[in-house]
Amino acid sequence: MNAMDPARTAPQVDGAATDKETRTRELENSAKPTAPPNGGLIAWLQVVSGFMLFFNTWGMITAFSVFQTYYESGELFKASSSDISWIGSIQSFLLQLTGLIAGPLYDRGYLRQLLSTGSFMVVFGLMMLSLSTKYWQALLSQGFCVGIGAGLLFVPTVSLLPTWFSTHIGLAVGIASSGSSLGGVIYPIVLSRLIPQVGFPWAVRCIGFIALATFVVPLALMRVRVRAPKPRAVVDWSAFRDAPFLLFTLGVLIIFIGNSVLLFYISFYPVDKAITNTSLAFYTAAIMNAGSVLGRILPNALSDRIGVFNTITPFTMLLGVTMLCLLAVRNTAGMVVEAVVTGFFSGVVIALPPVCFAVLTENESMVGTRIGQGFAIAGLGLLAGGPGAGGILGTGESRDWTGLWVYGGVCMCGASLVLVCVRVMRSGLALNIKA
Repeated sequence: MNAMDPARTAPQVDGAATDKETRTRELENSAKPTAPPNGGLIAWLQVVSGFMLFFNTWGMITAFSVFQTYYESGELFKASSSDISWIGSIQSFLLQLTGLIAGPLYDRGYLRQLLSTGSFMVVFGLMMLSLSTKYWQALLSQGFCVGIGAGLLFVPTVSLLPTWFSTHIGLAVGIASSGSSLGGVIYPIVLSRLIPQVGFPWAVRCIGFIALATFVVPLALMRVRVRAPKPRAVVDWSAFRDAPFLLFTLGVLIIFIGNSVLLFYISFYPVDKAITNTSLAFYTAAIMNAGSVLGRILPNALSDRIGVFNTITPFTMLLGVTMLCLLAVRNTAGMVVEAVVTGFFSGVVIALPPVCFAVLTENESMVGTRIGQGFAIAGLGLLAGGPGAGGILGTGESRDWTGLWVYGGVCMCGASLVLVCVRVMRSGLALNIKA
């Protein structure tokens, strides 16, 4: 009789059962497919937070041409152009590859842990880079440590924003991604000004302190709005049966191959060809990234009206054409114009792919997994692009700059044709529709 008495047995299990039921209800409520608020203070604070994370992820990568130029001088260590490119390529690739882990963890509600771990690794990697005097040390600290840390931060950023916006998603992601442009402006200027005055180690430490300060904003403000109700697989296998998703991923992979040529060699090119002096060459990356600010915001806002694929496709082709035009540059004025124009178009092809992946994902709770998965595959382009370009360029007096820019430009033009196929598969041949 007593064993069947609920009053006597309840105290033994009630607390655990209540906690479990509460947790289940929270997960179910957070996973309900409610409409995004599409604005409001909390939503725009997520954009501000994303801006700071882009500042320290892609912003660090878009500034790598300055590191490439400094390492080429041989003052820190001796290595070939191709070997040096491996540092930036591995950093970029790991930013994408880590998304395979970061995406599902974000879907399961571990945003706070991803932000804190990623922030620590980026700052720690920069501090270790400031102590580096050999190639392998720079590869481990800048390539691996900073790359993994940035990957833990990037995918949650681009996964979270689409859950807060609907019709303004392009504008929101464009504003957030412009943070990488600001990072690509500030970091090269900091390095170019401080390296001659205080040396490379303290210049890199200053960058680390800037990153540490700006990480405070997302750690304090970022919030999850939609979360999966139960743990899901690291890989969404249904994506491999989604032809538009696979084809778009291939297009982004080719874009990354071509764009890595621009990101790694835009500063070294005018120095080696004596188009500008070394001081101005350091600022070439900053000028390019300043141009990309508008390239990340205006076309993204346009994509809200005409569609993401109608926007990214022609701009990818235009970037390929302007990269080929670098072969005709003969003076400082031409180099500055090319830096601004290629920066604008480059901003489009960096900012819009996350939005495209989100548009291609019907299940909102799978956005993190799909984006992480897509970028992990496309990241192979970043891994191959830099060293491949370095191999084409060669060393010494035999540097093949014509081959380098043809390699990058043709990749971009080819990628635009792949994007045309994606657009046709989704929306047909009609030109007067949003797609």
